[in-house]
Amino acid sequence: MFVEIPAPVVVVPSRVARPALARRLLRGAPPYLYLLPALALLVIWTYRPLVQTAQLSFFSWNLLPTQPATPVGLDNYVRLFQLPAVGQSALRTLEVIGGLIPFTLLVPVLVGLLGQRVRGRARAVYQALVFAPLLVAPVASATVWEWLLEPSGGAVNRVLGTHVNWLHDITWAQPAIILVTGWHLIGFAVLVVSAGLSNINSDYTEAAMIDGASRGQITRWITLPLLSPTLVFLALMTALLSAQWTFPLIDTITQGGPSGATTNVYYLLWDYSFHTFDAGLGTAAGMVLFVVFGIVAAGLVLLSEKLSVHDD
Repeated sequence: MFVEIPAPVVVVPSRVARPALARRLLRGAPPYLYLLPALALLVIWTYRPLVQTAQLSFFSWNLLPTQPATPVGLDNYVRLFQLPAVGQSALRTLEVIGGLIPFTLLVPVLVGLLGQRVRGRARAVYQALVFAPLLVAPVASATVWEWLLEPSGGAVNRVLGTHVNWLHDITWAQPAIILVTGWHLIGFAVLVVSAGLSNINSDYTEAAMIDGASRGQITRWITLPLLSPTLVFLALMTALLSAQWTFPLIDTITQGGPSGATTNVYYLLWDYSFHTFDAGLGTAAGMVLFVVFGIVAAGLVLLSEKLSVHDD
């Protein structure tokens, strides 16, 4: 008769378990160590200035080192919403966003779809010509366009047979800034749309052609829905950065004029901070702008994620 005796339980000392845990932590540390420099720079150059900006919005300061900042509580925000220029600049910002939508969405989609029909070396030349305006420095292009839009002797007035003061007329200054900015951004938008089109599986198109679908039907019911995440991304960039894209042109050509006709929220923020030297009001405007555009960005990102999941 045999009796089974259980094996003795071996107790591992904690000092043996600790080196094993330390080795696992060391093995898992390298990815985070690679990210550490980028995270440090992000904190130093983005989050730290953002916190300082939020703090400064509750002070009154004229940017002079010899003058201390005085705490004023919410007075900067109250004063900001009481200024008529703030509402007017917000409306002009919406005008800029709406005016740039054709240049960042409609025209790039059309150019991208037409570019798919170009083959060989001509395709590279075609893409280079479309992308070329983006390579021009904004200040340089502003100088050239200022010369082209001169009221007397400008090339645009000569071609159109008009004598319009495009950049210094209240009616035409804002459309002129939008047009020049849109010309500058078409190349970037076309590049993004082309990348989105190249990611669409050609099997969908081939299957639709076998079923007898026309090119227009393929574009309407297959290409554009699959391209929707890319279009939402471009809409997000337009909403968030359109006023910022116009800033070099406005600062170089019109300085917010004539009579504030081209002053949007970004230029108003610059004006409050560095022209009137009211750092508290300028930072308060920046924080309001940050919150509003953050909400818009969050909504568009959620929409993009839903469209991506639906497409998958």
